[in-house]
Amino acid sequence: MPQPLAPSAQVTAAEISRIAGVTRATVSNWRRRHDDFPAPSGGTDSSPLYDLEEVRAWLASRGQHTAATPSGELRTTLRLREPAGVGTSDLLLLVLAAARRPAEGLTDLLALPDADLVKRANDAAAEASDVVPDTEPVRFTAADTAVLRALLLCVRDEGAQTALGVLAERELEDSAASGAYRTPAPLADLLARLVPGPPARVLDPACGSGTLLTAAAARGARELYGQDSLPVQARRTAVGLTLTAEEGADVTVRTGDSLRADAFPDLTVDAVLCNPPYGDRDWGHDELAYDPRWAYGLPPRAESELAWAQHALAHLEPGGHAVLLLPPATASRSSGRRIRAELVRSGALRAVAALPPGAAVPLHIGLQVWVLQRPEPTRPAYQTILFVDTAGEPTAPGRGGSRSGAVDWARVTERIVSAWTAYAEDPDGFEAQAGVARAVSVVDLLDEVVDVTPARQVRASQADVDPQELAREAAASRAGLAAAVRTVAELADTVSWDAAGASARAWRTATVSDLARGGALKVLRAVPVSPRATAAEPEGADAGAGGGERRPALTGEDIARGTGPTGHPLDAQAEQMPEIAAGDVLVRNLVGGTGPVARVAGEAEAGVLLGAGVHLFRPDPARLDPWFLFGFLSSEANLAGASTGSSTLHLSPGRLRVPLLPLAEQQRYGEAFRHVEALREQARRARDLAEETARLVSGGLTGGQLVPEPTEALELSHLLMRTDEKPSLPPRSQSSVPALEGKRKKS
Repeated sequence: MPQPLAPSAQVTAAEISRIAGVTRATVSNWRRRHDDFPAPSGGTDSSPLYDLEEVRAWLASRGQHTAATPSGELRTTLRLREPAGVGTSDLLLLVLAAARRPAEGLTDLLALPDADLVKRANDAAAEASDVVPDTEPVRFTAADTAVLRALLLCVRDEGAQTALGVLAERELEDSAASGAYRTPAPLADLLARLVPGPPARVLDPACGSGTLLTAAAARGARELYGQDSLPVQARRTAVGLTLTAEEGADVTVRTGDSLRADAFPDLTVDAVLCNPPYGDRDWGHDELAYDPRWAYGLPPRAESELAWAQHALAHLEPGGHAVLLLPPATASRSSGRRIRAELVRSGALRAVAALPPGAAVPLHIGLQVWVLQRPEPTRPAYQTILFVDTAGEPTAPGRGGSRSGAVDWARVTERIVSAWTAYAEDPDGFEAQAGVARAVSVVDLLDEVVDVTPARQVRASQADVDPQELAREAAASRAGLAAAVRTVAELADTVSWDAAGASARAWRTATVSDLARGGALKVLRAVPVSPRATAAEPEGADAGAGGGERRPALTGEDIARGTGPTGHPLDAQAEQMPEIAAGDVLVRNLVGGTGPVARVAGEAEAGVLLGAGVHLFRPDPARLDPWFLFGFLSSEANLAGASTGSSTLHLSPGRLRVPLLPLAEQQRYGEAFRHVEALREQARRARDLAEETARLVSGGLTGGQLVPEPTEALELSHLLMRTDEKPSLPPRSQSSVPALEGKRKKS
């Protein structure tokens, strides 16, 4: 009996726009203006669905071929697959198997007939089945060929990690999981750097997508252990670590609730890194009441974070360190006072650092980093605890106005790591850093509250600040601000323009793909490498295998922060990475946040390697001006039209468009773009200096180190009474004005 035909896949108008590489408004126009546009085959009047094959046939008949990225195509294919089709666990295994093959091998697989492709995919996935926890035997069928081809294409063109993220994203949607958030890579790197020395064995009992273990692997960890209650997260971590960890590393990941069902009950490690779930009242308080892990007291029902802290300590070797990311309430809630007191008294709590809002989800809260150490029986308890407060740090250059991605990670990391390193080397001799870091006596902390909030403890050091030193620092900052403001004013005068006429100028444009085919430019992209390729080297680490200096790599984060190259690829990886040349236009992939998205490489970047998250456009100088190219490639409208995704954007460089103008006219535009970029950069610098000057002066005035000069105050007062063109100052409260006026008359 013949099998019934499977129902055809259906897509929304939004998915049609992604497939065709156009806006949703364009799809709406097609529906209204073309009678032959496919009729809805399902859905509702307000949200119609269309037959995918009919849509593709209609697009092909009009010469409108798909413009979806391989990852976008994989997302669509996964959504449209039958519910009884291939599972994500099987596809995770295929990602691992595909990543072990060269690009040519994947191209050969894609060329196979469906039956042969299914057989080869089953064999390849079975070979990798021991890596992913809790998986059933793989059984791909002919119905899975579309998703198999989409997956292999994504691995080949965009890398295994991208494909891995798409699969995990889809399964999290299917399972309706909530509270699963990825720890940002810069934050994971910060936490890993707070573990002294290169730890050999690292555990993450709530590993999520594996970002913390990946950071530990980048710092030299050889044994990596992870556990997560969500099976998709555990499987993703297992595959991701196997792909990125150095050869010979031992990766073990398990599924389950670490507090209720610890998969590693007898394991002790050098370090624990963890970003546990917050505010979980159902963590097992009743059934775990007599658990031996609660050496510092039974955590109250509302203090699940303190349960995770003690779980981490229980898995450490004596002297081992645990670094946890916790909500700020953990430091001060009255219900956790007794356990905090025991952690402080025993010396298990070594440091608490406050992060600025936006560091991780939830973005509106300034989270805290706790550094714990399992006490050593033969060593006396530590008598001080380090507190670092970066909650008030300004946002990264060009990132104002958005909490997400607005953290200046270079500055925050440097402040926390440098303070912790100095303190760990000499706890008793640590010198306080005004308003930033302070070592507080255990005796001073053991009061009726035991509040270990960094802001409260660091503020207490204001009285120790040298007034003369603070006055000099504020004066230097003010001088720098004045110079920066003068530079901004000078640059503003150099930028000139005229109206284009009664209407905007209409461009005749070509895509980057067309220009590349015509030889006007080349497009290069960094090859996928392990996380060590972009991780900053630990201080004191050997530069290379032969003792020589490793070549730096410019990453997408460097462009967003406006800094020089910070990536340090290994020698073997550096051989595969393209070199940047002066005149190259560098555009970072739009992976969230704000900040500069492009720059023109100068002599300082010449010879630097092309790092992760950056697209390189190398123009033929006889046909394209670099600054002209920079201006149009980095325009908001152009980037938006060439990006896919919703919460996370991915740039498709070939879809960017460039006007076709004579070289002389390009150079005219390029010179204007160059001046505008210089103006923007100096304005960022002036803004940062203004924030720093205001912070120093305001802190000095409130801390008693600085006093306002009476003569300047009188001159300002007289100026306000004399001139009609008054400075724009914040308004005083109405009640304060008569009192001040009365004092002036009386004097």
